[in-house]
Amino acid sequence: MKEKMQKIADFIKKECQGDDYTLKISQSRDLNTRFAQNGITQHLDGESLDIRLEVAFENRVGEAAINQTDEESLRNLIERAENIARLNRTDPEFIPSEGKHQLRELVKPASATASLKVEEIVDGIEMCIRNALSKEAKVSGISELSIGNSFMSTKNGFEGYDELATFGHSMTMKKGGIETKVSGSINDYSQFSMEKMIEQLNSQFDALREPQTLEKGRIPIIMRPQAVIQWIYYLVWTYQLREADEGTNPYTDQMGKQLFGEQFTLQSLVSNPQIDAPLFNRSGIPTKNITWIDKGIIKNMQTDRYYARQKGIDPASIFNIVIDGGQVSEEQMMQKAGRGVILNNLWYIRPIDMKKGEWTGLTRDGVLYFEDGQIKNAVTNFRWNEVLHEATQRILALGPAAQVEHNAHVPS
Repeated sequence: MKEKMQKIADFIKKECQGDDYTLKISQSRDLNTRFAQNGITQHLDGESLDIRLEVAFENRVGEAAINQTDEESLRNLIERAENIARLNRTDPEFIPSEGKHQLRELVKPASATASLKVEEIVDGIEMCIRNALSKEAKVSGISELSIGNSFMSTKNGFEGYDELATFGHSMTMKKGGIETKVSGSINDYSQFSMEKMIEQLNSQFDALREPQTLEKGRIPIIMRPQAVIQWIYYLVWTYQLREADEGTNPYTDQMGKQLFGEQFTLQSLVSNPQIDAPLFNRSGIPTKNITWIDKGIIKNMQTDRYYARQKGIDPASIFNIVIDGGQVSEEQMMQKAGRGVILNNLWYIRPIDMKKGEWTGLTRDGVLYFEDGQIKNAVTNFRWNEVLHEATQRILALGPAAQVEHNAHVPS
């Protein structure tokens, strides 16, 4: 596929008349198998191609996209992008395309993922259905396989090619008023265990009988990894240097200062083979190991190419999520906290005060109340309000980090 993408890039380079351009090509094979009510309901398996060209005349930009590779279609792509650019308003934050970079060596996707057969996926789903039937319950969900290639080329000399393959599975089991879900994705299918995922689902399901209402108020919590990552996504979304400088997030004037808790460290890593790390981001910036928050101290923040140039710094973006863990078990956490609740997952997270960093959301997939180191009963789902960085200041213990998504490694 790389040769075909290179051929397209060579044609664009020869034919495009713009002062500048950025070409992005992505090709993928996506397999999705859905199941519901203890049976497979849909199977989709197909390839897609997206060829996207952004052209600039001085600081006027136009973009067009196609999914055909013949020369007539490519000429039409160039003509549409150039015409849009000529007619467009000037972009006050225009930045010329990225130049040539030395990229890391491409690591091929795990063979177990790239060669995964639909029969294996169906066998896994059959295991989920048999498990639900054994509990007189219903299960639904989806198994997803994605194998992709991406290519980027600019007039200023950047050229990069990357490959990626991931497998993901999610399932929800329901019986009467009891309902819970588990999900996750991985880049190496040989490390995936449907048995362990079913075991986690059963553990959550069996613990949710006769939930009781919890009185409102502040209470210690144990967040399992799936709940942690749902929360951290909203940190990533708002963790922008420009927004901090403009006073619209909680990180204004906090660079180099201790804002998060001492037990909280956030990184993006290219050096962990279990976690996907693209060779370059969508702007053509090579990825590298970077520490965003080190033991609570803000070290770096996300910055796009335009604002990085204004500040005289390197642009950077969070391309995967790695949070250091510890060695404390859930049982030890319960003993340390005395009483509290265990959260399996969070959703419907929304901002209350973006500048303060306060969020609200709901629990989901089961909440467990514990006391004196033992789980006592299930609790009905509830709404919560919290300031994320302030909560990290109150961390009492960290469990071992776990891979919850193909690009995320976080602890309880």
